[in-house]
Amino acid sequence: MDLGDQLKNLFPDHVPEEETGKVQEKSPYWLQDDPIICKYEKRKGKPITIIEGYNGAVSDFKKLTKDLKTLLGVGGSFKNETIIIQGDYRDKIMEFLKENGFSVKRVGG
Repeated sequence: MDLGDQLKNLFPDHVPEEETGKVQEKSPYWLQDDPIICKYEKRKGKPITIIEGYNGAVSDFKKLTKDLKTLLGVGGSFKNETIIIQGDYRDKIMEFLKENGFSVKRVGG
């Protein structure tokens, strides 16, 4: 009698779910429950995208900032727990964050 038969004896009403064979990939970033805020501003006449609300470690901030800058091919920085990306890339940034398991909230415009 193997483990499956023992479980069927213990829980006769239980119907096991079929395994799809799909393995969920682990995100390389620390994920949080609260949504990340993605907003657009102009500073000195130039458009920027600001990402706020991420409360990971400093190394996670740096990794996320680097990956976003590489994805978009633009400049940016990380200061005071906010990520600043040069240009208006809210749609692309939100899509990237959702693909990596974050919940994102768009603010303004």
